[in-house]
Amino acid sequence: AAPAPAEGEGAAYNIAIVKQLDHASLDEIADAVAAQLDALAAEKNITITYKVFSGQNDSTLLGQIGSQIISEEYDAIIPIATLAAQTMTTAAEATKTPVVFAAISDPEEAGLAELDFVTGISDALDTNKIMSMMLAQNPDIKNVGLLYSLSEPNSKKPIEQAKAYLDAKGIAYQEATGSNNEEIITAANSLVGKVDAIFTPTDNVVMSAELTIGEILAEAGIPHYAGADSFVRNGAFATCGVNYTDLGKQVAGLAISVLESGTVPP
Repeated sequence: AAPAPAEGEGAAYNIAIVKQLDHASLDEIADAVAAQLDALAAEKNITITYKVFSGQNDSTLLGQIGSQIISEEYDAIIPIATLAAQTMTTAAEATKTPVVFAAISDPEEAGLAELDFVTGISDALDTNKIMSMMLAQNPDIKNVGLLYSLSEPNSKKPIEQAKAYLDAKGIAYQEATGSNNEEIITAANSLVGKVDAIFTPTDNVVMSAELTIGEILAEAGIPHYAGADSFVRNGAFATCGVNYTDLGKQVAGLAISVLESGTVPP
């Protein structure tokens, strides 16, 4: 008699990977998800196909992508970053297509908690740890720049936490914001000569401009502390935040677990 197939052998899944936009952090996650899906397919002797979409940070385009994914009946959606996750969750609400998000700093604030078809892995920061690292590097810091986008939900809580930390230490801070690359670069330039260090959380708008910002701040001798190692690879000074390759691998594994079990964990 022929040997019995291994558990799950012969299963086939089609997965949509949706980046909010293209930049090093989200690209790293998407690449890690794809690589891990390939590895899991080989390990489990199953078929996993996937397609990577980019919403270009455009809510209308993300909505169109969501509609396409649902109409083409993908088995699961892996959205990367908050706006992508919110839009894909809305698109999947009627069909309850599993949504397994990546890199959402505050899932509850984003309205993604306690939904029976949504799960994922957060990249929430330990903001106080980054602030402590900043002061360990330079105990004489007098003024800190807070560089972020007002449109990024990922930045709201960490910026509030950074302000509270600095207030408690009696350290001044100056906020600089922007809604796109050009405005963020202008905001970074506005801090030169005024601050001793700069903090940015896992902000997608800032990350998309980090290659330019990194050069500006390095030339000015201002260390840029950020929320993920991908910022540092693009020019920021230091982080003790998230490794997005590891996060992507975990998300891919969670997505396959959801599809194999038919259950979405809270």
